Amino acid sequence: MKRAVSVSLGGSERDKAVTVDLLGETVLIERWGTDGDTKRAAALFSELDGQVDALGVGGIDLWVQMGEARIPIQAAQKLVAGVHKTPVVDGSGLKNTLERHSAQVLVDSLGDSYAHGRVMHTVAVDRYGMALGFFELGYETVCCDLMFTVGLPIPIRSLSSLNRLGRTLGPLVARLPISILYPTGEEQDAIIPKFTEYYDWATVVAGDCHYIKRHMPENLQGKVLVTNTTTEKDMELFRRRGVTHVMTTTPIIDGRSFGTNMLEAALTAVAGKGRELTHAELHEMLQELDLKPTLHALT
Repeated sequence: MKRAVSVSLGGSERDKAVTVDLLGETVLIERWGTDGDTKRAAALFSELDGQVDALGVGGIDLWVQMGEARIPIQAAQKLVAGVHKTPVVDGSGLKNTLERHSAQVLVDSLGDSYAHGRVMHTVAVDRYGMALGFFELGYETVCCDLMFTVGLPIPIRSLSSLNRLGRTLGPLVARLPISILYPTGEEQDAIIPKFTEYYDWATVVAGDCHYIKRHMPENLQGKVLVTNTTTEKDMELFRRRGVTHVMTTTPIIDGRSFGTNMLEAALTAVAGKGRELTHAELHEMLQELDLKPTLHALT
């Protein structure tokens, strides 16, 4: 049996362990939350090095990645500085392959009325592949990267502006502390409505589940969410606020969709190459498994 473990800065109450079959291999997938404790996370990464087939980094990315270009996030790289044997991934490979198809799968699932519309991306640089898919369909777009990362109420409305933002601010963002970059521990459960005009404007809200929840309003009537790392509790929360559909970019397994880092770690373990997989290798495995984003009706 292969074993893939995601060490996350998120809450430990979301921990889960499941066994799945992938390409003829049985894989034990585990999530270990550290409640925002970076020292504990770093210690766990070092402890697990050489003991498991692949490691995933949850709660933060290792890189600011836009396509093939990527800039190391210094605070995250420190977490895995003690890993020397086991391949370690942050899900960015799947964000640029699997998630790229989210917009088209939405059209295939809900019909031509979703071949166009208005999409709000919480942090588009974090899910660049997902954002590209909506730009390619011609969606009216608002990327809220500056709002959700540094609190500046400046919307980004074009792919060229998003690319400029990534090139100019990427190196600066990569040096920010974890506390600014991403909600961790108990902060992941705090919902403080903010930037509600963009939630109200959008027909589709896309991005990391924690980011979507972080500032969402009470009323999300009629909205479609494209996200990931959802639990049954999250789905019920979205249902109560009026969301009609949630698309998860990874499949629901045992009641929840695991993070891209966990699925990528599982695929890395199955591949058995002892290293991070290329986008081409991931794409080939996804095709063989017929894995694609999945739409869930909440009403």
